[in-house]
Amino acid sequence: MMNTFRISINTIDKVKRFVNLTNKCEADVDIISGRLLVDAKSIMGIFSIDLTRPMTLRIHESNTEKLKEYKELFGEFIIE
Repeated sequence: MMNTFRISINTIDKVKRFVNLTNKCEADVDIISGRLLVDAKSIMGIFSIDLTRPMTLRIHESNTEKLKEYKELFGEFIIE
């Protein structure tokens, strides 16, 4: 099961924090920006996309409780 959220990680500091958080996830986590899809656990992958635009965070997790934890973990980056 995949779950998606709109996110913004528009500074170098936010990218570093974001990658540190994604590496704590057991689930696969992707970022989609336009036609590009990158591994959200890869700092080089994230720096290869346009950070000035909102992106989509996709978490591959079917466990509802785990997903809730991940949403809280990434809360500062999610655009409501």
